[in-house]
Amino acid sequence: MGTISEEILGRASGKPANAGDFVVAGVDYAMSHDGTSVLAVKAFREMGVDKVWDPGRIIIPFDHLAPANNENTAQLQKEIRQWAAAQKITHLYEVGEGICHQLMAEYGFALPGKVVIGADSHSCTYGAFGAFATGVGATDMAEIYASGRLWFRVPETIKVTVDGELPPGVAPKDVILHVIRAIRTDGATYKAVEFYGETIREMSMAGRMTLCNMAIEMGGKAGIVPPDARTFDYINGRAAEDYRPAYASKDATYCDVIDFNVAGLSPQVACPPDVDNVRDAGEVENVAIDQVLIGSCTNGRMEDLAAAASILKNRKVKCRTLVIPASRAVMLEAVETGVAATLLNAGATICNPGCGPCLGGHMGVLAEGEACLSTTNRNFRGRMGKGAAVYLGSPLTAAATALNGRITDPRRYV
Repeated sequence: MGTISEEILGRASGKPANAGDFVVAGVDYAMSHDGTSVLAVKAFREMGVDKVWDPGRIIIPFDHLAPANNENTAQLQKEIRQWAAAQKITHLYEVGEGICHQLMAEYGFALPGKVVIGADSHSCTYGAFGAFATGVGATDMAEIYASGRLWFRVPETIKVTVDGELPPGVAPKDVILHVIRAIRTDGATYKAVEFYGETIREMSMAGRMTLCNMAIEMGGKAGIVPPDARTFDYINGRAAEDYRPAYASKDATYCDVIDFNVAGLSPQVACPPDVDNVRDAGEVENVAIDQVLIGSCTNGRMEDLAAAASILKNRKVKCRTLVIPASRAVMLEAVETGVAATLLNAGATICNPGCGPCLGGHMGVLAEGEACLSTTNRNFRGRMGKGAAVYLGSPLTAAATALNGRITDPRRYV
């Protein structure tokens, strides 16, 4: 017994797995989206393998450039569909169904104790459910397609404990930005990060997904929240199969232990060009913003849209404001609850579920010299448009900013 990562990888490899060991582990579920499936399928064919190891354990969502933004993209997506049909892959999710990481949760593939691998760096999101989840490249994904197994170096683990009741106007996004500010973008390189503490226990599954989604932004191999009653409530009726949770032993060895108290935390903003360039929102108020983006795999869930709507209700935005729900289910709930109407009445534009401008794909790419306050996870130079600036914040901060066309501390509206 050891850390959660050691426990899960030990089970999956059939032998003890300690930090630093190399193991070959069985993969429970493998995900590649429209952007990475093309390269993974190419590598798979070059291996000379005829059939995937298990078509029921491969998940392919169309989300990164969906709907197709040009003829070349459309052709590549057509080829993925044809390959998936030939391989009898049952879990292909078409345009508009949602972002890959949200669908993995909604359809019960992100489960406690499982090894869940995605050909996307933010696959660490599934650690919110107590899985060992990480992103790999297309060639590694092709190996999983072929054999259902992959080699791993068992990561060391940082134990992060977060205590304190979140103040009004402060959200899980602010918590993870605060943590990244302390650990830095390279402070957890190839390490797992386990999240504990009162704040985490009280956090919704949506909030935990936000935390684990951004573990990669501090270099993490995985971000993991130990599964509890809140976890089991969410996956009850969703789980794609039986599961067995994994927990760290009392004598688990951590390479670092870091404690945070967020009782006095202010809303946070990550300023370009680095995710760890984090400031209190009040320090950067009045920075002019051309576009606000609310959504993505980080903050496109129902509680995020509802939080934004609570500020935008009966008010009007002063800059371009895009809302991109994380899935069709989220969009439907937003419609049924009136949240979508509130956002539309405020002047926001609601786009189909997908990644869109987050990666500079489409549906809101920025012009040179423009700035965006976004609820996404990265603000590197060129991320959403050449010569554009991206600031990261919570849905509350995004909504407050939209009302003024300038970065705004949301607490004045809460």
